[in-house]
Parts: sequence; C-alpha cells; structure tokens
Amino acid sequence: MADAPSDDLQAELRGLKIGQLLLSTAATLASLAYGKLEIGDLPEARLAIDAMAALVPLLEGQGEDEARRSLQQALANVKLAYADAASAAPPEGSQ
Repeated sequence: MADAPSDDLQAELRGLKIGQLLLSTAATLASLAYGKLEIGDLPEARLAIDAMAALVPLLEGQGEDEARRSLQQALANVKLAYADAASAAPPEGSQ
C-alpha cells in the first residue's frame, strides 16, 4: 500500500531547509510589496517591507550568499520605491 498523502507531506516537510523557506518567503514579500505600491496601498507595502527586513538578517550564514545579497538589494530597492511612493502620495485627509 502506498503512503498516505499526509505521510508524503510530512516527509517532505522534514527535509525542507528553513533557510530556503525564509529566502523564498522574503522574495515573495518583496513581490507583494511592489504590488501593493503599484496600487497605492502604502500600509500593506510597509508591512511587507518590515517583514522582509526582519527575515533578511536571519539568512546570515545560511550558505546562499549570492541569494542573500540579491535579497538585500531587493530590500533596498523596495524601500526606495516606498519612499518615492510615500513622498508622492497626497497628505492623509486631503482627498
């Protein structure tokens, strides 16, 4: 009899590297932040940026230096994009 799907999933999860999951999550957050900036949702973009900034230091020493550096650059870029969007947004309550 074949393993149940939940057994397969548990085995897959046990083999998962947490550093890779964090890297993937941070990259997803960067994409979400840009998407939120495109639609002008600054609070959601800020939350994604803050979460990404919290994850990046956790990747130190995880063996994927190039990916971590790319992620740090993406974080810097999305912060700049946020600053541009925030400075271009009308003051709250002036609409």
